[in-house]
Amino acid sequence: MTLHLFRHGETDWNHAGRFQDQDSSELTRRGILQAQKVGHKIKNINFDKFYCSPSLRTKQTAFHMWPDKVGKIEYLESLLEIKLGPLEGQFYEDVKLNDPSSYDHFFHKPHLFKLNGAETFAQVTVRAVDAITDIALKNMNQTVAIVSHGAFIKAFLTKIDKKGLHEIWEPPFMGNCAHSIVIFESDNFFRIVQFADIKRKS
Repeated sequence: MTLHLFRHGETDWNHAGRFQDQDSSELTRRGILQAQKVGHKIKNINFDKFYCSPSLRTKQTAFHMWPDKVGKIEYLESLLEIKLGPLEGQFYEDVKLNDPSSYDHFFHKPHLFKLNGAETFAQVTVRAVDAITDIALKNMNQTVAIVSHGAFIKAFLTKIDKKGLHEIWEPPFMGNCAHSIVIFESDNFFRIVQFADIKRKS
């Protein structure tokens, strides 16, 4: 079966340089246009199922990608972004000044990131692999779309690419509305076909 993974469009917090996890941010006008552009690009793909994180920004992205499929979208909390606890809503520059180790670990040493009230990258990786594997097993021989978040999708792809936690932020960059494609094969093995808009050589 084939899984198409989409990150949400640009949000007001992306634009302002603020940490966002599972709650408050919403799409900017640019984010709406990004979602509409991707929706037009993939309009000829016949998806059998649609799954989405229940965050506002992912819901808005899915609505603008498939305005005629809104009633068919299933929302799963397992697809939410990494939980950042006390970092949520804070400006990057403020955290860099006031908690430089958390800032450095999050952006440069993700394998060391650990904060009370937040998930580690190891935890979000396990959650992502479990959630996406469950979706795959429930939809064998189907074409499935998932709208989720940058760190969540990057953690999943990094793991199935057999890379370490310290490599999560390595290229390719998971930009807003980035489109990744994976094939779930019969031996419960994921194969990456496209990673954040970059096609893999077969």
